[in-house]
Amino acid sequence: MSNRKNDHIELAFQSQTSRDTLDNRFYYEPLLSGHPTEGLNPLTFLGKTFRAPLWVSSMTGGTDSALKINQNLARACNEFGFGMGLGSCRSILSDNEHFADFDMRNIIGDDLPLFANLGISQIEQLVGNNKTTEIEELVKRLRADGLIVHVNPLQEWFQPEGDIIKHPPINTIKRLLDKVHFPVIVKEVGQGMGPASLRELLKLPLEAVEFAAFGGTNFAAIERLRDQKSDIHLLEPFSKIGMDAYEMLEFVNQIVDRECEIQCKQLIISGGINSYLDGYYLLQKSQLHAIYGQAWAFLKYAREDYEQLRQYVAAQVKGLAMAYAYLRIKS
Repeated sequence: MSNRKNDHIELAFQSQTSRDTLDNRFYYEPLLSGHPTEGLNPLTFLGKTFRAPLWVSSMTGGTDSALKINQNLARACNEFGFGMGLGSCRSILSDNEHFADFDMRNIIGDDLPLFANLGISQIEQLVGNNKTTEIEELVKRLRADGLIVHVNPLQEWFQPEGDIIKHPPINTIKRLLDKVHFPVIVKEVGQGMGPASLRELLKLPLEAVEFAAFGGTNFAAIERLRDQKSDIHLLEPFSKIGMDAYEMLEFVNQIVDRECEIQCKQLIISGGINSYLDGYYLLQKSQLHAIYGQAWAFLKYAREDYEQLRQYVAAQVKGLAMAYAYLRIKS
């Protein structure tokens, strides 16, 4: 006890707070709960039971480091009880050379969601050429629960090898839904989406909409940085366009309040979620059933040995449990 009291004295000068550092989104209620000892309450999402409201947002595959990263991420999903979206599976549509990078079902287990992933340009081509069986076969080979369609017109426009998207993505998504019978999630890739796009998506029988909002990893910016030698830098202002997760959630809540035709009732809130407090706040604000996703934060730790990732996820879960116990959001 003496050592602890001495620590308090020595560290007091380093631990002063000010109003400038106050997180003003919450009421702190220290009298209403004991310390959480049972972890988080399970929830049903994407038709399966989660032990934490987390999601690995789609990241990588088909590279030298992808196998280790995806294996670490799938292992964390299995240990802590949450789901995973694979990176773009385009490279294994017709070639199995990198299949192992994506083949995570044995690691994540059968009880948690694992979703394949293709871009809207690939979906447009396959649906337009009556080759949706290739999509179905991809989902089947990966033993995935369904498919994520990432909508990325700015990324394709900035990408030196990018594809031209010929049709409005919403029309392509509708055509896909008419032809396949597995669950489909639609997401953006770092710019987010405005209210008109969200309204159209929520009217469809999608399993979920993922935000991938502005504020996290921005793939239009990544492609601009990849292509330093061309004149693509002249289009840089477009890489700063988008909607953040807070704006997008407000849009969704307004749509839910006003619309009667909503079919999609689940959200993956991602893009600029820097901590469990960001995630907790947005989950509490959402009028739809929601979990929150991260990409960069998981990737940062998944590149190294598993223990680093494990410590990060354990801290997320512990922080969420404390938030549910002691914090109430301000309206």
